[in-house]
Amino acid sequence: MASQHEYRSVKGTNQRKIKPSRRKFASGQKKRSQKKRKPRQSDNVIAFPAQTQPVRPQRSSAELSLILIVRLMIFAVGVGAIAGTVLYFLDRDQYLSQPNLSPTAASPTETATPVVETAPPPAPSVLPLDQEVIALKETFKRLAREKPQLKPGAFIVDLESGQYVSLQGESQFSAASMIKVPVLIAFFKAWDEGRLELDEPLTMTEEVKAGGSGNMQYEAVGKQYRALETAAKMISISDNTATNMLIQRLGGKETLNELFAAWGLEKTRIRNPLPDLDGTNTTSPKELVKLLARLNNGELVSARSRDYILQIMRTTRTRTLLPQGLDKNATIAHKTGDIGSLVGDVGIIDRPSGKRYLAAIMVERPHNDRNANELIRRYSRAAYQYFRNQEQNSFIE
Repeated sequence: MASQHEYRSVKGTNQRKIKPSRRKFASGQKKRSQKKRKPRQSDNVIAFPAQTQPVRPQRSSAELSLILIVRLMIFAVGVGAIAGTVLYFLDRDQYLSQPNLSPTAASPTETATPVVETAPPPAPSVLPLDQEVIALKETFKRLAREKPQLKPGAFIVDLESGQYVSLQGESQFSAASMIKVPVLIAFFKAWDEGRLELDEPLTMTEEVKAGGSGNMQYEAVGKQYRALETAAKMISISDNTATNMLIQRLGGKETLNELFAAWGLEKTRIRNPLPDLDGTNTTSPKELVKLLARLNNGELVSARSRDYILQIMRTTRTRTLLPQGLDKNATIAHKTGDIGSLVGDVGIIDRPSGKRYLAAIMVERPHNDRNANELIRRYSRAAYQYFRNQEQNSFIE
């Protein structure tokens, strides 16, 4: 009875219930724990020792040294790559002050010797002449008769259809600054062959300093320009000093004349430094068109150099001649020439359709007669409209 009363009193105190039998078991267990006995299977559940971390095998000093070396090598490669990238962006040359001349994603100021791209095989015919456009030729003659004091020469060919027009196209004319086109092509040919670098410095000397067009003449003798910058100035602002510097760098007029002859040019010759106000340097409309056709075909320089040439020629600032006859969506890469006795323009014209034609127009004139400039504009307009109408008629058919 006493034990039952004790049980009820515990129950009434909200404490944990302890049955008498379990208390006895607990007290008995204490006594039995003093005796040695074999562990029972049920004891295993509570007899496991606390779980411990696995012991890692000890590495030898050689293994540790090898791991350290590998980690240092990986770290060095990473640091080198980051440093190289930073140095590249800090040390690369700034681009020209001229308009962007890059034809591709590659920088035009690379100092490494360029990889010469294999040009496509030459076309069977340099000029794809098919049929002369008599109607356009008669238009040219009629316009010339309106200004009898002028002597025009023109050669125009459509590269898609082979249609062309020639008005005194093979006659020899003063080249004026149009002689700079073959000089530009010779410059990039030398680069293709590894004979010069685009970023090499060229020094302006008293010997090459020239008046007329361009602003390099106003700089002090001894100033240096990068070769590509000099070539760009020769075309974009028709700098005569730049032209003389490049002629000198390429070996002189005799060397260039030999190259022109090797290109099949018989009338294109350099006889005097620029500005050549007397017009002793010569060419013909057909020879300049023939030269551009070979450039277009990839025969004279690498594809990369050709892209440079066309982009530079698109920066020509004088746009008062051939460009005036074109639609606003047409593009032209060209070079003008202007001395007292002659004015001219030669270029590659791309119509909005993507079709291309070549044109060279030169006009001998009384000293600085501006009617010659207008005649070139009218010839350009007539040729552009003819080829555009031919496209439209073909589309309708």
